[in-house]
Amino acid sequence: MAAKKKGANDGPRRTVADNRKARFNYEFVETFEAGLQLTGTEVKSLREGKAMIAESYASAEGDEIFLINSYIPEYLQGNRFNHEARRPRRLLLHRKQINKLIGATQREGMTMVPTKIYFNDRGRAKIEIALAKGKKIHDKRQTEKARDWQRDKARLMRERG
Repeated sequence: MAAKKKGANDGPRRTVADNRKARFNYEFVETFEAGLQLTGTEVKSLREGKAMIAESYASAEGDEIFLINSYIPEYLQGNRFNHEARRPRRLLLHRKQINKLIGATQREGMTMVPTKIYFNDRGRAKIEIALAKGKKIHDKRQTEKARDWQRDKARLMRERG
């Protein structure tokens, strides 16, 4: 039997969707890994690498946490069994984690921001949720200034050898 060749998408984590804008708008305090309750056509659509979480957020409804406004497009071969593209999806977390997230959002005014959707090494769709504080305008400027300096510093080091 021939050995399986490793491709670009094989490995411990294959990122499907990344929320890069969240790193600019929020300061992450703590991150959590959660499972997603998905239908079959949603998983197939994710495996094609089609998803957007840029405008999505996590919300507590009762004693559960849902991912709101995430976009997983309909699977093309899904016919009548297809899913709704922007439906709320339940996040699968441990009870202690749920209580911690709900407490932080209610008492401390923090936000639950999805940062990335990926497939783990077992092939399960996971989402990384960050407990975050919103940045002020001057914090955003400071982040941008630091990023520009890192870019300039790397360029100068490359030129010097």
